[in-house]
Amino acid sequence: MGCGSAHGWEKWLNCERGRMHEVQSGLTREPEQGGLMRVVVQRVSHAKVEADGEVTGEIGTGLLVLAGFTPGDGSATLEWMAKRILGLRIFPDADGKMNRDVAEAAGELLVVSQFTLYGDCARGRRPSFVAAAPPDEAASLYRQFVDACRRGAVPVAEGRFGAMMRVTLVNDGPVTLVIER
Repeated sequence: MGCGSAHGWEKWLNCERGRMHEVQSGLTREPEQGGLMRVVVQRVSHAKVEADGEVTGEIGTGLLVLAGFTPGDGSATLEWMAKRILGLRIFPDADGKMNRDVAEAAGELLVVSQFTLYGDCARGRRPSFVAAAPPDEAASLYRQFVDACRRGAVPVAEGRFGAMMRVTLVNDGPVTLVIER
């Protein structure tokens, strides 16, 4: 039984204290009103995105970041996600252990909007995208997120929001992570 069970005030209070400790220590996070931003991060040795036959972004060593947004994602979430991605220690050190972040690896970011990260395939054969932020809101969130990534110490390339894009990559490792906040 969880915190909401009817086992008395003391048990509830201890559970709430434990939950608050987890939040304050960063073991868990309290969601902002609304949203749950989702990204797929891939460590790459090369990645490129094209829209309408034009290369809009290309990187060598670095991270390809596919970013999806939901209604209510806020600036705190965008900043947290950018810092989390930039701080990931997923590049090899001299001993071959994942111990360096993208800046230490002299890498770059390629950020691509990806509303299909919110494709719900639980029913039927056609995914539902109702959890994704509407295009106008998502465009603003994408711009803010790219700006937050640019405040880091690495070059940032990007796709073209709302366009049909072709993404090519060489996944290094392969290393692929899913992060939500």
